[in-house]
Amino acid sequence: MTIRRYNHDSDLEACLRIYREVGWVDEDKHEKASAELFKASRGWVAELHGSAECLAHAMSGSIRYQQNDLPLCIVTGVTTSRIARKQGWAARVTAKLLAEEAAQGQAVAILGIFEQGYYNQLGFGNGSYELFCSLEPCMLEVTVKASMPVRLSKDDWQAMHEARLHRRRLHGGCTIHSPALTMAELLWSDNGFGLGYLDAQGDLSHHFWCSAKGEHGPYRIQWMSYNTREQFLELLALVQSLGDQVHSIKLAEPPGIQLQDYLRQPFRLRELTHQSPHENRMTAAAYWQARILNLEPCIAATQWEAAPIGFNLTLTDPVQNWLPEDSTWRGISGDYTITLGQESSIEPGLTESLPTMRASVNAFSRMWLGVRSATSLSWSDALQAPESLLDVLDHGLTFSAPPRPDWDF
Repeated sequence: MTIRRYNHDSDLEACLRIYREVGWVDEDKHEKASAELFKASRGWVAELHGSAECLAHAMSGSIRYQQNDLPLCIVTGVTTSRIARKQGWAARVTAKLLAEEAAQGQAVAILGIFEQGYYNQLGFGNGSYELFCSLEPCMLEVTVKASMPVRLSKDDWQAMHEARLHRRRLHGGCTIHSPALTMAELLWSDNGFGLGYLDAQGDLSHHFWCSAKGEHGPYRIQWMSYNTREQFLELLALVQSLGDQVHSIKLAEPPGIQLQDYLRQPFRLRELTHQSPHENRMTAAAYWQARILNLEPCIAATQWEAAPIGFNLTLTDPVQNWLPEDSTWRGISGDYTITLGQESSIEPGLTESLPTMRASVNAFSRMWLGVRSATSLSWSDALQAPESLLDVLDHGLTFSAPPRPDWDF
């Protein structure tokens, strides 16, 4: 087995075969979407007998951390063929991908998971819960009236991508630079359509993209893009207007919004629609994970709202177990001194007079990102520190809300 870079000309058919074997593509449009994704990504494959049998690929983007944007590696796919399962190839190929992304200056890596546990061996830790709402659109309580929108199709992928890049983002909000991912998402959607509005310059200002099913739904809103309260309410009014025909619409709760605030009689509807195809309900899942790739930019971006503090960090990183001995980047294990204040910093080595935190990169990344507090992680994850240090970190690391990527990958 040889790990090497993905070559679009020679590896495309083999990688599409892998996608067919794992059930990720079953239509021509899905294969076209995958091909566009492969072409725009940076990929690595495991080759056996001249054919790619395992693939991992990533794209560049940014993640909003408090008030700063940090360079982000988005792992957009990891797949293994039927003949190469249980060989450890996916972990080795993904580790190689992460090493290359770290060497190129990406501060953080993020990915969607098929199950909890697998990517932990590469240093990833659970993200925050995402809430998914299924609602009856005519029961939305919106006082504004939507003006007539413009119709959007798959041909408008560039305008929609540009609008998504400039949408309102809160803590944890991600962007993906390449428009190829938006194009792929449109091709993957079934019976997809978009509705939105243009600004005075004729540019797309706010919109949503939706998949339709049958006459009465359920519909599924794949994303909403907006910048202001007025734009959000107009989109919500537009969703409400579909309620004359559509019985249910599913969507992820937008960051910073509590959708129940806009619902009339949510508990009554939940009981009345229980176990129906149009059941009104809210579900939660932590389906994404993240990890720090480079400590220096992450610590430097940390805004500390309390009196300055310093502490030692002894960090372990399991990704080193999956990297070859000659890899320049071997994870971020080590001993460090961290200073949090108006200007936060990290230096190699321990300082004898300071308290010490011992943590895995998985747990430390979760604390730094604000998924859970230091004390909570000391109960549930691989993070240990004196209670006095945990208490200071709990009160000093402040976030406007839990991190929400607001972009599927």
